[in-house]
Amino acid sequence: MTLTIVYDNNEHDPRLKTEWGFACLVEFGDHTILFDTGGDGSTLLGNIDKLGLDPRRIEAVVLSHIHGDHTGGLDDLLAMHNDVTVYVPRSFPDTFKMQVQAAGAELVEVSKPVEIVSGVNSTGEVKGGIIEQALVVTSAQGLVVPLPCGCAHPGIVRMVEQAQDVAKDDIYLVLGGFHLGGKSKAQDQPHRRPPLPPLSSPPMGGKEGGRVQKAAPCHCSGDKARELFAEEYGDDYVLNGVGWKMSIPQ
Repeated sequence: MTLTIVYDNNEHDPRLKTEWGFACLVEFGDHTILFDTGGDGSTLLGNIDKLGLDPRRIEAVVLSHIHGDHTGGLDDLLAMHNDVTVYVPRSFPDTFKMQVQAAGAELVEVSKPVEIVSGVNSTGEVKGGIIEQALVVTSAQGLVVPLPCGCAHPGIVRMVEQAQDVAKDDIYLVLGGFHLGGKSKAQDQPHRRPPLPPLSSPPMGGKEGGRVQKAAPCHCSGDKARELFAEEYGDDYVLNGVGWKMSIPQ
């Protein structure tokens, strides 16, 4: 199982272009899934090419939510490779769905948790503010559950709790935008703990408190939030950006 960030506004691999948005390539066994497509196709496909990856291997595209910095690269991708299934929240506009079908791709509307491929599931629509879905990727042994998410508009703890409902386990890694960059100064004071405690901490709020082992905030998480997560998680904080890659045993 390999996760590669192919679009982000934080630099990691200096060869790649940074732009506002997010996309993550998930290689799971023989399957390749693109989670979100960033804000524009030229940056998305250019970064994929520089990483030596083949976009024609992508068999499924999962879009977290409707914002253009997560869906903007889809048109260019489908123009070169439309033999894919595109999974969108059911709440997406009908015009968007028709454009996907007009481009020749198969469309799947997601409301409840659904299997993308064996071992990879959508959380289903997570309600609250802007509706989103995230991915839950589980190892064959059921020991590793990474969670790529887009912007976590419904709240990162809520996203993790719904992923835990799907995985029936704590989460090994949360990766993506935590949507904390716009928090007020009062909420971003250095003494404030981040909303996801590590597994070694007691649960905070909710059913399980959204506990995770490793945290990898990027995109819209904000610099202050990233600092707080680094302090809280220590060695389990994952500094990342476009070009970052992690391989996890299946």
